[in-house]
Amino acid sequence: MNKLLKMVAQRIALGCLSLWVVSLIIFLGMEFLPGDIATEILGQSATAETVAAFRQSLGLDQPLHIRYLDWFGSLIQGDFGRSLANGREIGELLGGRFANTLFLAVVAALISVPLALALGFLAALYRNGLFDRTINAVTLTSISFPEFFVAYILILFLSVNAGWFPSLANVDETQSLGQRLYSVALPSLTLTLVVVAHMMRMTRAAIINLLASPYIEMATLKGVGRWRIIMHHALPNAWAPIINVVVLNLAYLVVGVVVVEVVFVYPGMGQLMVDSVQKRDVPVVQACSLIFAATYILLNLTADILSVVSNPRLRHPR
Repeated sequence: MNKLLKMVAQRIALGCLSLWVVSLIIFLGMEFLPGDIATEILGQSATAETVAAFRQSLGLDQPLHIRYLDWFGSLIQGDFGRSLANGREIGELLGGRFANTLFLAVVAALISVPLALALGFLAALYRNGLFDRTINAVTLTSISFPEFFVAYILILFLSVNAGWFPSLANVDETQSLGQRLYSVALPSLTLTLVVVAHMMRMTRAAIINLLASPYIEMATLKGVGRWRIIMHHALPNAWAPIINVVVLNLAYLVVGVVVVEVVFVYPGMGQLMVDSVQKRDVPVVQACSLIFAATYILLNLTADILSVVSNPRLRHPR
């Protein structure tokens, strides 16, 4: 137990260090963008005195390291600053948008994870058969297309031609759960088609790899049924890689929804980030980027810990 706690503490420390490095990269990346933020916001007709006063109000006249320390210190205290576009608190802007992104990711995960595990089990059980080859061909095809292409294909067939689902995912707080699920049907289906292939193929590969183990061959020689072998002998030892790839794909569902949200005009973090880039609203872009990075690092940390906890050989290394 002490070794496990020590390992968790080390992973958390590495995660915090990674997040600090990412924050430094985000800040420097915004600073080194071409053009002047004050001039872009005020316009080319602004006088030099107006631009200088505006830069001073934003703190842009301070040295680079002072501005970074002020920005990072405010982040640690939970203060993201104010939006340059509308003057609102960034934390207020992010609250509802991040909740919408999480809702979309959770819906897609509830569809994709059970589907991927079931398809992986069946493909391993009937490997090299017609079912296995068909599933592999379909998943490889879906993973080969970019998200926006899959999204537009679904819009064409399921929204324009069939009229089953709306092409724009408009959600708000006044809608019921059923209405919200109906609105995000196409975005969640798009994300499902993109991520299910990774999880399915990893599940299939992990189980097939274990089916070649000596103890599985012994169980087969004893006459144990194939389903019992997979569920009671192979699956417990395959959980570590399966959990790892599932959590990593959940991380993608949260941080990789930018393109999908833009296609369906979904009011989430990705859409907010793209709108802020167009408006040169640097504080909002920095806050969105940092939240995406923190979410990805947190879920990677969770995957790392769960893979160690679920594998006795990693819990008790020799």
